Amino acid sequence: MDQATLHLIDASLYVFRAWHSTPDQFHDADGWPTNAAHGFARFLLELLERERPRHIAVAFDESLGSNFRHALYPAYKANRDPAPPELKRQFAWCKALCEALGLVTLAHPEYEADDLIGSAAHAQRALGFRSVIVSADKDLSQLLRAGDEQYDYAKGQRWGQSGVKARHGVRAEQIPDYLALAGDAVDNIPGVSGIGPKSAAILLGHFDTLDALLERVDEVPFLRLRGAAQMARRLREQHRQVLLWRQLTTIALDAPLPEGGFTHRQGDSDELDALSDWLGFGSTTRRRLAEAAGPPPP
Repeated sequence: MDQATLHLIDASLYVFRAWHSTPDQFHDADGWPTNAAHGFARFLLELLERERPRHIAVAFDESLGSNFRHALYPAYKANRDPAPPELKRQFAWCKALCEALGLVTLAHPEYEADDLIGSAAHAQRALGFRSVIVSADKDLSQLLRAGDEQYDYAKGQRWGQSGVKARHGVRAEQIPDYLALAGDAVDNIPGVSGIGPKSAAILLGHFDTLDALLERVDEVPFLRLRGAAQMARRLREQHRQVLLWRQLTTIALDAPLPEGGFTHRQGDSDELDALSDWLGFGSTTRRRLAEAAGPPPP
């Protein structure tokens, strides 16, 4: 018997992509743009039709500026502009669409979508599930264990735990240490000055973990690595900071989750009709939504 699979969708990534790639020609009954909702609906329907998931959750980011990482480091993601009102409104429509389709949605003011995905994968792994994480985000690769997959839907690429090293130069479980050392400009995490992705991978290849690297930092100058002595000095100087960076790059596995599991339920046809009317979906999209909201696959 095939292992049960839980699909976990990083919704915000695909809403943003739809916002930037779908022409601004669609508007709701109040005249607000709905291009992101149209693009996200197209992505979601294609995914549901291809994968036919029996267990699924869609995670949304509702913690920008309020999640636990900001208490640790107020500058976390401070380089990101807030979503404009035209897009914020559409996030609400996308979430409502998922709920009307019978999909479990995850969102929390103190935890990011990554944490909700990680917590769901961790909780369901204990119940015998493998996870398929639908996202191109490298941070999420740290969650992959035996049997799991990450799925970059836009590129049609999938990889498992063993494929992480080929992509990033480190093992899945080393990703938090790797990002702590090299930094992550997307999230405004500086990393250790003078250590880039290649050097971080070499250091972790030798020492295995950040903790071992810091304990044995006196060995670093003897590595065949350009600038090794300077790296050792900076690691000593930035010891406290790099441990903070690792707190920021480590996905939480204990975020609150809804009760009742992640079974794909039958959708709400009345709610889908109302959303379709408001967002101006055409007949083809309405038909596909009705099919996706029907009885889940056996």
